[in-house]
Amino acid sequence: MFEDVTTPGDLVALARANAAAVRRAEADTLLIAYEWAVTHPALPDGSDAAVFHSPFGTEPISGEGTPEVDEYAVAELGGALGLTTDAAKKLIGHALELAHRLPRLWARVTAGGVPVWRARLVAEATIHACPALPAEGVAWIDTQVAPFIEKTGRAQIDRLVERAMKLYGLATEDDDTEQPDPRHVRIDTEAGAFTQTMRVEAELDIADALDLEQAVAAGAAGLKAGGSEESLDVRRSLALGELARHQTALDLAGAGASDEETERTTARRVDLHLHFTASVEPDDSISFSATGLMENRQRLILLDQVRRWVNTTHTDVRILPVVDLNQSLSTERYEPTDRLRRQVQLRDETCVFPHCTRPSRRCDVDHVVPFDHDAATDGRPQPGPTTTANLATLCRSHHRLKTHTGWQLHSPSNGIFEWTSPHGQRFRRDRHGTTDLSAGLAGDPAPA
Repeated sequence: MFEDVTTPGDLVALARANAAAVRRAEADTLLIAYEWAVTHPALPDGSDAAVFHSPFGTEPISGEGTPEVDEYAVAELGGALGLTTDAAKKLIGHALELAHRLPRLWARVTAGGVPVWRARLVAEATIHACPALPAEGVAWIDTQVAPFIEKTGRAQIDRLVERAMKLYGLATEDDDTEQPDPRHVRIDTEAGAFTQTMRVEAELDIADALDLEQAVAAGAAGLKAGGSEESLDVRRSLALGELARHQTALDLAGAGASDEETERTTARRVDLHLHFTASVEPDDSISFSATGLMENRQRLILLDQVRRWVNTTHTDVRILPVVDLNQSLSTERYEPTDRLRRQVQLRDETCVFPHCTRPSRRCDVDHVVPFDHDAATDGRPQPGPTTTANLATLCRSHHRLKTHTGWQLHSPSNGIFEWTSPHGQRFRRDRHGTTDLSAGLAGDPAPA
């Protein structure tokens, strides 16, 4: 690449050429996503259409009037691009939105002169506008943004969407429709791995907020009276933790209970799944590493902090048996035992479909080779036993895909899974991630 580079100007020219090549490649990928979508339509009744799932229901992947896509076709494209199935849904949805509802912007992007990510910002905003924008409103946004997309940021796009809603009757300056309830509690579990705290942010009713403020202040004062030398902010945070454990001020569960029953239920149990490395010393004693992993949130945690939790008054400590990931467990039943299920979840960590990252605790535990419910009755050996080596964690979406489509799953050894797609793509999945085994499909040899 650098053989002909002799001056800084040559480097600048090379950078410009590469930037243009990247824009062209990204635009081509968007075109591929669109062609893939229109060649894999959903059924006329939309029963198999790709949608996004959330705790509040389902949401289409693109705006009203765009073609619906077969949900089972999405994973094939995601595998080819190295994307999760949800990321592939989003890419396809953006391509459909741009092609059908934002045609001016689509023309500029597919010509290779506009960064794809900017156009996708607009598509994301128009797809998920609430309330949904009519075609006329989206067309107006397309007219406004397409000539100036290079200088348009997220805030400007949001203002355009809001303006389109007002212009096309979805909102007015004196809109008196009911606003969403702002009350919420959020616990930020995505803080840095080495942070030993979590941020809590909430919006409460005024009365509840004042009650909480009074309880936290009283708890902080009580800690100071008991000899605590921590700062006021630290004592207030400790007091809030005490409220969570003992419900001294917000004892909703104990309402109407006797004093004896309330005393028994004041300590609240929180299950933490902690992993520390243990080693045997020369004197046969066991020592633990100073730093371990809190599985619930994939965070590093200090052994000293765990000791403080254990020694805290009224802390309910439950020690679960250690699960050996190298041990082979089995049962004669179809449903795995709790211990077997726990072992498989710990081994796989996530859904084992290529590139999927859904935590194994929220996945189904499925048989790699299907369990034959009639084998015992017919006196035949069980082809799909419920054993460690024949189980895998699959999120519900990929469990259905494995059951109802041409994707083939094979497990050559415990914890290693090889997938073959209907179009011949091959992937290996283990606890370290996804490896593409498709030799020749991308012009490269398969990895060892």
